Amino acid sequence: MSVVLKTVSGHELVYWIEDLARLRIQIFREYPYLYDGTTEYEQDYLATYIESGQAMAVLAVDCKGGEDKIVGASTGVPMSHESEEFRQPFLDAGIDTDTLFYCGESVLLPEYRGQGIYKGFFSGREQYVRRLGGFQKICFCGVMRADDHPMKPEEYQPLDAVWQHFGYQACPELTTCYPWKDIDQPESSDHLMMFWMKTL
Repeated sequence: MSVVLKTVSGHELVYWIEDLARLRIQIFREYPYLYDGTTEYEQDYLATYIESGQAMAVLAVDCKGGEDKIVGASTGVPMSHESEEFRQPFLDAGIDTDTLFYCGESVLLPEYRGQGIYKGFFSGREQYVRRLGGFQKICFCGVMRADDHPMKPEEYQPLDAVWQHFGYQACPELTTCYPWKDIDQPESSDHLMMFWMKTL
């Protein structure tokens, strides 16, 4: 396999923001996110990671042909550095956000899936968090769509079993809403997101 995984963090992320934005816009157009992304939206979203100083990304780099190409990425940032939409459910539950590390997303081009890269994403993030120290749990959230959503592909398989395999448990009591524009909608709307969590 010509793909290698590279972990970057802190201010190094500035150099990879365009790649992260490109991947997010491309991959999240797929169900269940159906995200109609724009560069402006991405700049605002990813500013959190640039400003943190402790954010990170595991990059999947295809080295084939002598030219490095970013084909996937998996990001994370201390929850205390995240926006209010992500912090508030934990604050309402009496959970100290300083003890949590939030994983933003794992995006990978379709032709590179099924090669163990996704496993490397999870492993890389958890290794980084342990090296950083001071965190008790690691978490992420996923969008919740109705089972009968009209744009749900017949072959769609949710990733719940994969996340459980990596030790994450669904937390239906911890939900938030986050806005973006769906590809079939005229304007942005809130989307229900549920958190998944793992003890380190």
